[in-house]
Amino acid sequence: MQILLIEDDTETAQHIIGSLREADHTVEHSLTGADGLARAAAARPGCGPRLLIVDRMLPDIDGITLARRLRGEGSTVPILFLTTLGGVSDRVEGLNAGGDDYLVKPFALAELLARIEALTRRAGTATVETALRVADLEIDLLKRTATRAGQAIDLQPREFKLLEYLMRHSGQIVTRTMLLEHVWEFHFEPQTTVVETHISRLRGKIDRGFDAPLLDTVRGVGYCLREPG
Repeated sequence: MQILLIEDDTETAQHIIGSLREADHTVEHSLTGADGLARAAAARPGCGPRLLIVDRMLPDIDGITLARRLRGEGSTVPILFLTTLGGVSDRVEGLNAGGDDYLVKPFALAELLARIEALTRRAGTATVETALRVADLEIDLLKRTATRAGQAIDLQPREFKLLEYLMRHSGQIVTRTMLLEHVWEFHFEPQTTVVETHISRLRGKIDRGFDAPLLDTVRGVGYCLREPG
């Protein structure tokens, strides 16, 4: 399942991210409430995080405000609060703001995983995603195949992984660092043009010969896969 963790403590975040990935979840991380809110608000049904794990005490937009804004915009994505505020009134405030569960720090990672499983069952989001689609571009996550306008596209395994990541974040700008971390699993900045090379190859395969390009380069920032127009 795709999870967005909004946590400003990097050490805590790394522990959580490691455990979630070991449990086969896909994890994105926001250090601020503003960034987390933007990512969650940009998600569409079938694309974007299926669960938010939100620290209440964030340096800009706090977790309570974030939850209220998302619920005000009609978002139904489950929200699990993480916080050092463990009083009854604090829990009530979090749940009334739109939270679905509340876990007090410090906590056992095993309990966090159990609560995530319970939330996915409760929300009915435990179904397996089998396909992703942006405009006339589609990938089959089980067969690991890709087509555009019904035309088969031959992708190497790394190209497929890159395309899957871009499609899961369609309409959003993803940076080179994000791609290195989540497609190549590099947690440092290597002196290599591997991202640029693979983006160029992928663009040639999914855009060349078709009426409208889908993969844009945002100069100095990153890349964005989005519907034309």
